[in-house]
Amino acid sequence: MKKVNIGGVPEHFNLAWYLTLKDGEYKDQNINLRWHDYYGGTGAMTKALRSGEIDMAVILTEGIVKDIIEGNPSKIVQTFVETPLIWGIHVAADSQFKTIDDIKGSRAAISRYGSGSHLMAYINAKNNNWDIEDDLNFEVIKNLDGAIKGLTEGQADYFMWEKFTTKPIVDEGVFRRIDNCPSPWPCFVIAVRQEFIDNNPEDLKMILNIINETTSEFKSIPSIDKTIANRYGQELEDVQEWLSLTEWSQTVMDKETLDNVQEQLYVLKIISEKVDYSKLIHEI
Repeated sequence: MKKVNIGGVPEHFNLAWYLTLKDGEYKDQNINLRWHDYYGGTGAMTKALRSGEIDMAVILTEGIVKDIIEGNPSKIVQTFVETPLIWGIHVAADSQFKTIDDIKGSRAAISRYGSGSHLMAYINAKNNNWDIEDDLNFEVIKNLDGAIKGLTEGQADYFMWEKFTTKPIVDEGVFRRIDNCPSPWPCFVIAVRQEFIDNNPEDLKMILNIINETTSEFKSIPSIDKTIANRYGQELEDVQEWLSLTEWSQTVMDKETLDNVQEQLYVLKIISEKVDYSKLIHEI
């Protein structure tokens, strides 16, 4: 049986992976797929792909594009979530900051450099016409628990994270969300180490076939909203709103979309060069 390690964030976007693993669908095809939770998000996963700790990752588009350009020996094989990620911009509940203008020039909590929380701070700055050099400052807090501690204790001032994941923390009165910042592209892709692509093309194709079959009918799974609410500690109405806003993909990202991602990252000086589509994408 072929052992395959895959990483992702332990959030509702990835429930389809859990369901297919629970049902033993990969083992039925002689594939021992092992899921690894990465609480540190994209930055932690790019590091794990580079080291060979994992073979595959369900990862934020902007983070893996940046890291492949910087030498990560991986390729994007498919878009996983077609719709943008809605990043909530959070401050501590008792913070003096009330608006986006208030946090200009203050300290953004980020899980690590190269993570989504880091890169999306640039998108938010651009959206609000901030000076990228002067108005962005960062404090590394590792993960969501670190952000709770960091904002509460005043080590950082604001934190960007997917708004439905943080909604229970807002409801508890720990965070206050002052605004949202949708990613200007499809949010999650599946990235795979080039070595794995070269040596295991049929296993890779089978894994994608299995997950795509589940995501294509994910919203019609009986009581899926209640399952998500219970598993991730969310209110049912929040889950239903999230499901209405979210579309999964079973295809590879097209060149026009990827060119747009690169252009925006390049303008913000997040990447130093733009590369050919073939350097970033492997078409199955």
